Amino acid sequence: MSQLSDLVDPSAVLLDAAAQDWREAIRRSGDLLVSTGATTPAYTDAMIRTVEEHGPYIVIAPGFALAHSRPDDSVLRTALSFVRLAEPIAFGNEANDPVTLVMALAAADSSAHQAALAALAGVLADPDGRRALDTAATPQQVLAALGADDATPGTAATGAAAGSATPEDTPASDDSTDPDAVPSKNLILTVCGNGLGTSLFLKNTAEQVLDRWGWSPYLDIQATDTISAKGRAKDADVILTSGAIADTLGEVGVRVEVIENFTSQAEIDAVLRRVYAV
Repeated sequence: MSQLSDLVDPSAVLLDAAAQDWREAIRRSGDLLVSTGATTPAYTDAMIRTVEEHGPYIVIAPGFALAHSRPDDSVLRTALSFVRLAEPIAFGNEANDPVTLVMALAAADSSAHQAALAALAGVLADPDGRRALDTAATPQQVLAALGADDATPGTAATGAAAGSATPEDTPASDDSTDPDAVPSKNLILTVCGNGLGTSLFLKNTAEQVLDRWGWSPYLDIQATDTISAKGRAKDADVILTSGAIADTLGEVGVRVEVIENFTSQAEIDAVLRRVYAV
């Protein structure tokens, strides 16, 4: 069983759950974390408040929301819950609504869950993995879907980006290809409201793109929150984020690129090609 499925208690899986709106959908997922001893009810309130403050940036792929908030005393251990809704619900994310799957992440610190999020990105990017989550009849089948991908996270989606760069491709060392080019600062920031959930998810997918290109030794990708991103923007080549967070950031003096599907290597590949004139 993978680290991802290890974080989901079987009793933290709820299938065909009724919910009237996005708040109730998040509350259902938070209640599962509370019932399994991972969080207190205050954490559920914090997850809802995060969306109220930053918008529906937690809807990171078509039909999928990753609810989360900052680690604090309301998080007792790192865990995930899984809710499949009986009826799709709009969260207010034009690109990825309506939502049918909601997973809630409780992170006890900033690093323990990184491998699990990378594995989750791989499952969601794989059409077979996503289909298994959409059709699972029991919690055990959900856990099997979450633990079924033993390959490197995201390999199922590797071929999705047409015309991907080869490992021999390296960043241009001069500006001869673009008269407006500037020296790279060798840093990409992925940004979300708290810097611990969706930004890490986006970082994982972007790193897979750079690995395919053979550019990983040249560029560092760091996940951060909106407050830190405003202070660090000048040190980065580009900020990758959601539309809701881009609106929150406003003008930060560096290029901001909106990613709609955080599981799509093809979308991130196309964005980075524009940024680096590949």
